[in-house]
Amino acid sequence: MEYAVFSALWWVTVFMSTLTLGRNAFVEIPGRLNPPKLCKFCDVQISTCNGSGTCKVNCSITAICENSDEVCVAIWRKNEENNTIETVCHSPTQPLYGMFLKDYNSSTCEMKEQKTDSGLLYICSCEEEECNENLNFLHSTPEHEVVLVILISLLPLLVLAVVVVASFYWYRMYRRRKLSEWETKKPSKRKGPLDCSDACAIMMEDDHSDSSSTHANSLNHNTEPLPIELDMQVGKGRFAEVYRAKLRQSSSQQFETVAVKIFPCEEYASWKNEKDVFSDIDLKHENVLHFLTAEERKVERQFWLITAYHPRGNLQDYLTRHLISWEDLRRLGGSLALGIAHLHSERTPCGRHKVPIVHRDIKSSNILVKNDLTCCLCDFGLALRLDNSLSVDDLANSGQVGTARYMAPEVLESRINLENIESFKQTDVYSMALVLWEITSRCNAIGEVKDYEPPFGSKVREHPCVESMKDNVLRDRGRPEIPNSWTKHPGVALVCATINECWDQDPEARLTAQCVAERFREINDDLDKLSTRSSSEEKIPEDCSVSVSDDK
Repeated sequence: MEYAVFSALWWVTVFMSTLTLGRNAFVEIPGRLNPPKLCKFCDVQISTCNGSGTCKVNCSITAICENSDEVCVAIWRKNEENNTIETVCHSPTQPLYGMFLKDYNSSTCEMKEQKTDSGLLYICSCEEEECNENLNFLHSTPEHEVVLVILISLLPLLVLAVVVVASFYWYRMYRRRKLSEWETKKPSKRKGPLDCSDACAIMMEDDHSDSSSTHANSLNHNTEPLPIELDMQVGKGRFAEVYRAKLRQSSSQQFETVAVKIFPCEEYASWKNEKDVFSDIDLKHENVLHFLTAEERKVERQFWLITAYHPRGNLQDYLTRHLISWEDLRRLGGSLALGIAHLHSERTPCGRHKVPIVHRDIKSSNILVKNDLTCCLCDFGLALRLDNSLSVDDLANSGQVGTARYMAPEVLESRINLENIESFKQTDVYSMALVLWEITSRCNAIGEVKDYEPPFGSKVREHPCVESMKDNVLRDRGRPEIPNSWTKHPGVALVCATINECWDQDPEARLTAQCVAERFREINDDLDKLSTRSSSEEKIPEDCSVSVSDDK
């Protein structure tokens, strides 16, 4: 009995050991329990999948992979004509189209972009049953993302464009606001001499406001035409026509009167020269026409200069219609000399350096009369900036310009000393002397006053040529007549002496414009003192001394 029990226990032990060995042997050979997978298996076929989001391969064939280690694979390609999809079984240990599979342990088919010898494609691999039926392009760049990238790339340009437009709009609003202020604000009246100690960085205000309250050189850089309505023509010259016009105020329906000088397109050079001269902020002076802006009117094919308007018109017309008093003569003559002296000066009234300018066409029709009976210079179409950079050739090429009646002898003869820029200023002084003669000829302090006549009167034609003036000025050394009756008035006698010194045949013997301005200031003193000035101890510049007996 004991033997039987022992025998049974032995056989149970042997059976259990056999089961354990069998089980261990089964685990150690997993391939025996991993059956081949089921995958979609279609040759290359056309697909409607566009390479974004999730797509179905639309393959109706399901195949059992040949080997148990093979996984499901899908390949998507795009060419110029269509899109294609290929589904296969493939072993990760073998290359496919020259590459090895990656991430094949996934349960879903995630498409990855791959570059191969045959071109660009998207491929996915997975090990679940028929997992290559649904393709996920979630990690690719869909078309809407491409558009987003483009928009983000263009964002800096869009921001820049917005900034430019906003800046332009702000500038327009700022300019309109400033224009409104200029239109409504009248410059303050000032008594006594100008104190430049607090104003060297600020241009002088007009001491005597006329019909226009606008400030010179304030609108040189406007970017669009001003709201101007032409009223009537008030003048016409060789190069342009002048109109009275209404400048509409932006803040109301009110208008401000301005002058508009209109150049046709063929006179662009004259317009540009005058614009360039006016654009020099150092030109601003109470005896120089106030400048607003220059405009190129492309629609009308015209070029405009917009300035202050003076209703009394030019000096020639004013003298034709009016007699003047001795006080008027002093005011007109003195302000004319001050304006020319400012042009010729190398310093502003505040002492800042400036480029001297010669007008080269000074005559009574190029001088305006302001409401306070002072003069202001206009028409700078022939003006020349005497910049240090100008060479002798530049000066020589500037030409024989001006109005023949008012040309200095050296201009008529074309013998200006080009080595000395003062020679150009001396030609302006000669022309100024003729204008001073015109003013004096209409003064009721000289006795009988004749009708207005320009210099040289009827001795020459209305518009004499250069050759005709050569005969009078060079050959005959003629000058407008100064009757003896003019010298009977002490003040007029001093003006006549100044005129004689200004139209001297020798340019270097002429007074400077600054000296003439000083003469007129001296005339404002007591005439009794002036009559004895030649023997006085008072200090007067030698070249500005007055000699009433000088009658060249």
